[in-house]
Amino acid sequence: MPDATCQAYSRRVTKTRRVSVVAASAALCLVAACARPAPQPAPDAAETAPGDVRRIALPEPDPVPANADGKAVWTLAAETARFGVDGADPLLTLACHDHRLVITRPIPAEVGAGALFAIEGPKRIVRIAVDATALPGRRGYVWQGSMDGGDIDTDVFAGPFTGTLPGGGLIKVSAGDPPREIVRRCRQGAKP
Repeated sequence: MPDATCQAYSRRVTKTRRVSVVAASAALCLVAACARPAPQPAPDAAETAPGDVRRIALPEPDPVPANADGKAVWTLAAETARFGVDGADPLLTLACHDHRLVITRPIPAEVGAGALFAIEGPKRIVRIAVDATALPGRRGYVWQGSMDGGDIDTDVFAGPFTGTLPGGGLIKVSAGDPPREIVRRCRQGAKP
């Protein structure tokens, strides 16, 4: 009988050691995963730029002057709905070109950059692919994307909405007739 007791005790000790080794290994892995690598010096821009690409500094955005009530509103100028404060560059524009609704968020973007502009309206959330785009008469690049004029998701611009763009922050946009008019024109001209 003492032999059976010794064997049972030996099995328990062995099992306890195995559990301890597994627990210690898991703890070591967690510590290693949480450890931060030492900071590395940033590579020189010339070392990382491909071919003949040059890095340039983007201009700082112009401050938005406030009008009498300081609120941004929609206006219709030519074939473009502009959302912004009177007398300042627009904060957002909508236009229809070749049966496509073109959305422009004129804030600085890096050359070659792309992102998703998330538009959240009362009925749905729409994500529009935008790219850094050079506009005539404007320095640097801004965010611009488009969607088919006949797309049902264009109705997100018919009411109030918020837009979020990585690096561009959040914009809260009120409802207005100009964006509804541009969306209507774009839908009428779109192919069925």
